[in-house]
Amino acid sequence: MSDEVLNHLRDVQHRLDDPVLPPHYPTCLGCGPEAEQGFHLEVRRDGDDVVARHVFEERHSGAPGIAHGGAVAVVVDDVLGYLLYVVRAPGVTRRLEVDYLKPVLTGVPYEVRGRLDRRDGRKVWVSCECTGPDGVVTFRATGLFVVVDVSHFATALTSGGGQGPVAP
Repeated sequence: MSDEVLNHLRDVQHRLDDPVLPPHYPTCLGCGPEAEQGFHLEVRRDGDDVVARHVFEERHSGAPGIAHGGAVAVVVDDVLGYLLYVVRAPGVTRRLEVDYLKPVLTGVPYEVRGRLDRRDGRKVWVSCECTGPDGVVTFRATGLFVVVDVSHFATALTSGGGQGPVAP
C-alpha cells in the first residue's frame, strides 16, 4: 500500500470523533476535496448519526432543474459510507436502494441524515432520508456495507480490480 494511502488512513483514524468527519479519500467523488468534478460533501456526526447538507448544482441535473437520480445515489452512497466511521471499520458498498419520493431539485438546500440500523459480523445495514427546507422527505435509502480489511483497497489498486468477491 502506498505511503500516501497509509498516511491518509492514519489521519482518518485520529479524526473519527471530530465534528466534521474527514473525507474518505482526497479524490472520493462524493466527499473528496481534490475530486475536480466531485460533490465535495461535508459530513458531520450527530451522536451515532451522520448528517450532510447539500445543494445539487445544475451540472448534477437529469431534467431541467431536477437532480439526476445517479447524482442523488452518489450522495446517498457517500453519506451512508460515513457510517463506517461510526462503527470504526473500513468497508465497501454491497447493496444500495433509493426510494425517490419527490423530485430532488437543483439549487435547493437538502439535509441527508444517515443512521446505523444494525450490524451482524461483517455486514452493516444503514439507512438515510433526505429533507428539503420545507421539512418534507424527498427520498429514503437503505444500504448494506461489508467490512473489509484495509488491504482490500491496496489489492484493488494493484490487481486492476481482478480480486475475488468481498461477500457472498
